[in-house]
Amino acid sequence: MDLQLLASVIVTLFVIMDPPGTVPIFMSLTAQLSAKDRNRSAFQALLVATGVIVVFAIFGQSILNYMHISLAALQGAGGLLLVLIALQLLTGSTSGEENAAKYKNVAFVPLGTPLMAGPGAIVAVMVFVQQSGELSEYLAVGLGIAVVLASLYLAMRFAGVVQRVLGENGVELVTRIAGLLLSAIAVQMIADSVTAFVKGVA
Repeated sequence: MDLQLLASVIVTLFVIMDPPGTVPIFMSLTAQLSAKDRNRSAFQALLVATGVIVVFAIFGQSILNYMHISLAALQGAGGLLLVLIALQLLTGSTSGEENAAKYKNVAFVPLGTPLMAGPGAIVAVMVFVQQSGELSEYLAVGLGIAVVLASLYLAMRFAGVVQRVLGENGVELVTRIAGLLLSAIAVQMIADSVTAFVKGVA
């Protein structure tokens, strides 16, 4: 197994999906639920996110080909969207409480998607799959996705414990750091997209 690729997948998706940053949003969205219903929502959100990620990992390129969209274009769009998400993390502007009043089942929307399986994660997974060519690389990508999804589920499952351990200031600090790293990843994705377009034109 390609351990370097595995580490790259885990770090990239961990920063994009941001398990620690999910804790305060999850707590606000499920504040009115019982502990049992909260745990069920966490599991349902995991299933939704897994389904979306797997579908785009397997069929994403076919979907793009059918719609005549290049991976570079999707990568650039994903980078721009990640900039917006990163700005929200850096400024602390989340709309969890507002979304809670809009959706009947927060496990599907906005928890499962776009919070967990958003455009940034989808593009990142598709890029990793596109760059893989051997079985060991595909296994590394798959394992990396599984590790990050598992960390997301654990973060939601034990959100109360995590919040008590880190404290309000600790969760906020981790969220800001994640926003900074995410903005760097977004810029890199946009730069890679522009480079791919230039090479394609040349």
